[in-house]
Amino acid sequence: MTHSEGKIVMVLGDGMGGRDVPSLGGRTTIEAAHTPALDTVARLGASALMYLARPGQPVGSDTAHMALLGYDPFQYYRGRGPFEAAGVGLSMQPGDVAFRCNFATVDEKDLITDRRAGRIKSGTDQLAAAIMEACREGIEGVQVFFKESVEHRAALVLRGEGLDYHVTDVDPHEENVPWAQCQPALNCPPEALPRAERTARIVNEFVVRAHEVLENHPVNVSRKAEGQPPANAVLPRGAGEAVELAPFSSRHDGLRGAMIVEVDLVRGLGYYAALDVLDVEGATGGRDTDEMAIARAVAEAWKNYDFVLCNIKAPDLGGHDHDPHQKIQAVEKVDRAVAYLLDTLDFSHTALMIGADHCTPVTVGDHTGDAVPVAFYGCGVRTDLVDTYGERAAAAGGVGQISGGDALVLLRNFVGRISKFGA
Repeated sequence: MTHSEGKIVMVLGDGMGGRDVPSLGGRTTIEAAHTPALDTVARLGASALMYLARPGQPVGSDTAHMALLGYDPFQYYRGRGPFEAAGVGLSMQPGDVAFRCNFATVDEKDLITDRRAGRIKSGTDQLAAAIMEACREGIEGVQVFFKESVEHRAALVLRGEGLDYHVTDVDPHEENVPWAQCQPALNCPPEALPRAERTARIVNEFVVRAHEVLENHPVNVSRKAEGQPPANAVLPRGAGEAVELAPFSSRHDGLRGAMIVEVDLVRGLGYYAALDVLDVEGATGGRDTDEMAIARAVAEAWKNYDFVLCNIKAPDLGGHDHDPHQKIQAVEKVDRAVAYLLDTLDFSHTALMIGADHCTPVTVGDHTGDAVPVAFYGCGVRTDLVDTYGERAAAAGGVGQISGGDALVLLRNFVGRISKFGA
């Protein structure tokens, strides 16, 4: 195989980056984890610190993956909802507005007690069907489409005349408070204000109807009886309209690409970018995900594609749960997957990147704008003096500081699949 036929594999631990944790002696969760495979990649390769968008800017998984795939999120991003909708199979038409949603738990005073309804794992299809029935006639002449996703996640699409996506979230992003009222966003253009007001009114009516339907639904009656938090509310957020993206292959000199991801948000982005999105049995998007099934799927896809991206969701969950030990275990899942790839792939013509799509420190419980550690290994990579994988170690890496949009440029350079700039 010639150098120009080199391949690229990108392995991401979702939210894997972090900050110093006092209970871990000031180490990050990556630094505290047992990661022989990740350390091998760093020792035999080259490291960097990566800001996905710009230094200090927290990003979502959607904007982070847009950057990593070579689409400037500041130019192309139109909200998270459309990616989530595409990921669950809800198609969008011009003029539609889509939202990402959480099933959540509210108490008798309508205060949110759990934004994720205990990370509900079953019965959400029945809840979604009940909501669809309650909205069968639409709201103010607008059609409503709602579908469950992985665990507590779901997607909502509104279709009709006079809608606009410049509206605020119903999800307040905190607990022990009521859900927020949707309203026109501060950045709503003046000419769009009437449409945004209508959209907000419809969203608020949807939230009320959903709560009425879910409060005494058999799935939630059973959950209450079992001592589990009921999924008795829906919190839309991340309003957006469909975006047009040039196909990944045309953007990157014909690279044939595939994605193996566990959440519908990133899956939807893959569809928009015309990447092949491969499903893996056992990839649950939860703490129990089968990382070895994911690794085997990456190795199989490597045979047929020039570029393979995989995202393992588990580290992000530990960060959001403020649970360092859960996150350490998840980092070690990523390490086991990488170990399999090191034993399986031919790195004489393959460049591997390991990293994260953002930081979710356990000390914060949400995304932050800190740089994530990255390591490159394999074909074309010039080694540096770093010998372990982690935030502090990567700061001394030979690749320096990069942005998310630099990642594929570097990888394509390593495997000789990038055109020269200039004469």
